[in-house]
Amino acid sequence: MSGMTTTLAHPERDEIRITTVLQALADPVRLQIVRALAMHEEGLSCGVLPLGVTASTLTHHVRTLREAGVVRVRPQGTSRISSLRRDDLDALFPGLLDGVLAARR
Repeated sequence: MSGMTTTLAHPERDEIRITTVLQALADPVRLQIVRALAMHEEGLSCGVLPLGVTASTLTHHVRTLREAGVVRVRPQGTSRISSLRRDDLDALFPGLLDGVLAARR
């Protein structure tokens, strides 16, 4: 599939907005994804997470996180590997991710 090797659009650091990040993090499924990615700095395929949603719903959630600047997604073979943009988020919004990740579930 040629679409799998296409580079996906990601906002530059200076394009990331707090309102968009907070909206992305407000969804429970997306928050689960972010918590899982925080434990896997090298990134992972979100399809391996037991989220209880369909593949199309998972794709929507990962796209929302990517477009908000919360995650970076890169193709790797036939998979897409997501990783948390911790450096960018920590530089723009110090303490935000730590607070979100430390919050009670």
